[in-house]
Amino acid sequence: MSERTQRTKERVKILADTDAAIAQAEDSTEAPVGTSENPSSQVFTVANAITFCRLALTIAFLVLFAGGIHRTAALVCYVIAATTDFLDGQIARRTQTVSWLGKIMDPIMDRILLFTGVLGLLIVGDLPLWVPVFVIGRDVYLALGGLVLQHFRKRPIDVAYIGKTATALLMFGFCDLLLGLPVIEGLGIFDASWLPGLNSQPAALGIFFVYAGIICSFITAIVYTAEGVRIIERSRSVEGSEL
Repeated sequence: MSERTQRTKERVKILADTDAAIAQAEDSTEAPVGTSENPSSQVFTVANAITFCRLALTIAFLVLFAGGIHRTAALVCYVIAATTDFLDGQIARRTQTVSWLGKIMDPIMDRILLFTGVLGLLIVGDLPLWVPVFVIGRDVYLALGGLVLQHFRKRPIDVAYIGKTATALLMFGFCDLLLGLPVIEGLGIFDASWLPGLNSQPAALGIFFVYAGIICSFITAIVYTAEGVRIIERSRSVEGSEL
């Protein structure tokens, strides 16, 4: 293995789980191999197989749904894919088969599933344009912010609980919108076509979970931004005191 490849692998590990990567590099971890604190280098595990099945199901969903081939089959693919997001992590932890590949791929699969759901619903007209723009734009913003913070601190910002809540709400909302049931009367709060459910038009209940997810996503972005600003300020103050 070349030195450049080794450096790349170590950098990816740092991005996936800084504490575990540092502990392994320093040979200071006492956790069993295959736990979250000491991931293995295994590739062929049950949890990883489920993760890649999630990718296949996500692609199948987008083809079936956006192509108008079979909406019910598309819904089944998406629901199963969303469910396995919880399943693979549980299996990996309970069987002590947590791997670096899983730690790296799991959040990537989450974003792919989220993006395909929001784009599929946009294509068929079940979501207004501003929803996918916000969902994808927020993730791009946070990703770019994370790259900027790498210059000030190697360890990424800890995942906020409200961020996980946002993802769960969006996933549930998308699944219900795919199903299209139950349909409820519009609340009539706003007279705007780009706010289904909040205007006077009937809409699937899932749209309200999407709105809740968007609010939580916005709060998450504020929390991460504020923490990022504090990290930068602390780093600069330390550099200033050393001069």
